[in-house]
Amino acid sequence: MLSTLNNIFFVIVRLALGGMMVWGGIAKFKKPMPPSTQMIATVQEEGAEELTSDIATLKIRNYIFGLKQTDFFWQMLGVAEILCGLFLISQYLGFVGALMLVPITLNIFFMHLFLEPEDIGELIQTGLLLAANLLLIGKEYRHWKHLIWIKPFS
Repeated sequence: MLSTLNNIFFVIVRLALGGMMVWGGIAKFKKPMPPSTQMIATVQEEGAEELTSDIATLKIRNYIFGLKQTDFFWQMLGVAEILCGLFLISQYLGFVGALMLVPITLNIFFMHLFLEPEDIGELIQTGLLLAANLLLIGKEYRHWKHLIWIKPFS
């Protein structure tokens, strides 16, 4: 009974995390990419005082704006999120998806931790994403522990 509940719990975690990643990846393609000069024009139009009144928001906007301005990274991140999410949802490739997703969930968590630490709700949500990802990897520990603890030749 406990084993069945454990399996159901991990299936739910995989589906939830995978679904969130697919949804987040698709959302990256919904809005058109801004032109390279948009932020500069916004600062000139609105005035630097108004735009910099909320430093935390400005930092996040600049960070995401920088990712979008590479002309490939924002889309690549979206594709990676969709791919990892589909791997998690497939269940068969769930471990591979969870491994590939670690840098993404870690980056999402650190972005919120360092750029908007006062938003506790976002920190909890992104922390739960990271924890769920690490939990899925930890569940398979017995399958990959030999990769870490390699015995030297005798």
